[in-house]
Amino acid sequence: MRKLKHALALAAILAAPGAQAYVGLCCGKCGGNMPLNIPGGGVPETYEFRLKLSPMRMRMEGLRDGTSSVAPSALLGMPAMGYYMAVPTAMDMDMLHLAVGYSASDDWFVGAMLMWKRNRMAMRFNGMMAASTGVPGFTMRSEGLGDVMLMLKRRLHADDPLMPTRQASLLLGLSLPTGSIDERNADHPVASRRDELLPYGMQLGSGTVDPTLGLLLQGSRSPWWWGANLTWTARLYDNDRGWRLGDEARVDLYLMRQFRYDLVGELQLNARWQGRIRGEMDEVAAGTSGRATDGDPTSPYVSPAYDPDNYGGRTLYATLGLQWQPVPLQILNLQLTLPLYRDLNGPQLETDWQVMLTWYAEVPTRRSIRYRRRPPAPELGF
Repeated sequence: MRKLKHALALAAILAAPGAQAYVGLCCGKCGGNMPLNIPGGGVPETYEFRLKLSPMRMRMEGLRDGTSSVAPSALLGMPAMGYYMAVPTAMDMDMLHLAVGYSASDDWFVGAMLMWKRNRMAMRFNGMMAASTGVPGFTMRSEGLGDVMLMLKRRLHADDPLMPTRQASLLLGLSLPTGSIDERNADHPVASRRDELLPYGMQLGSGTVDPTLGLLLQGSRSPWWWGANLTWTARLYDNDRGWRLGDEARVDLYLMRQFRYDLVGELQLNARWQGRIRGEMDEVAAGTSGRATDGDPTSPYVSPAYDPDNYGGRTLYATLGLQWQPVPLQILNLQLTLPLYRDLNGPQLETDWQVMLTWYAEVPTRRSIRYRRRPPAPELGF
């Protein structure tokens, strides 16, 4: 019975002009059955390329320590008294992701993701700094290529090879340190501070090669799709500046419903745990950046953004999204992410919202069953 089902499905696919019957969002193995913001999601059709281009903006505003909000004014003062000379008040992070992948067989998928980042963090001075500089604060800036992510996915189980309704996959990732960790505080109003390093969160990369291991589970029953992605990223050694980001664990749960052939809605729960930064910037230890007194590594930090203990924590977000297929083999996906719970190792900036727009395209090769084959030219007789 299963063989007959596969034969009928394949016949319907090949009989359709240009394989148009197999390119809708309801496709069991192509782009429409996955959230486009989760790395490794979905199972593309065999022998096809996939492209994703995703501009994103994240807005962080306000400080949080644990589960409580903290007013910037409560942290500003003299470092010798346990306060800071400057604190962050808001940050805009713009990112552009470009992902390319290829399904080499029914069970193997390889991909790579590049990222361009632009960070803008508003800083507020204490009274002494505001009086000496003549400005209430300034904006830290950094921009450039982020770390590159390589991915390899192996499908471990599928209840049906052609139109699976239950499947499990293993994800292996490797982050390469292409993003800079040497960004400088060039916009500081005090000239002597412009050569210091920016804080950890303003750097463009991790500075280390970081492996990721994940388990991806998917299920479907028309018109519903659902899934769970569990991933762990390990930071195994210190970078050239003497620090490393904290390990990171993520759990992404999603539920998707198809409203019509070209429109799908989605709801996600995105849980994340990240450890504190370990180590400390080498220039901080030398007293040339981040400390209140040059030459004394035991002096207090000038800003909480320079303290490696003020990074990481536990968060839970909800993501709402809508996928639309304007033409066959292409998808536009708009997603809005909002916080539900934040327990941060602070004080640090908290994320208020994130918006992502993704353009996704699938490119069948000649070996794909969805390749647009032209009918043979008629023979001419004389």
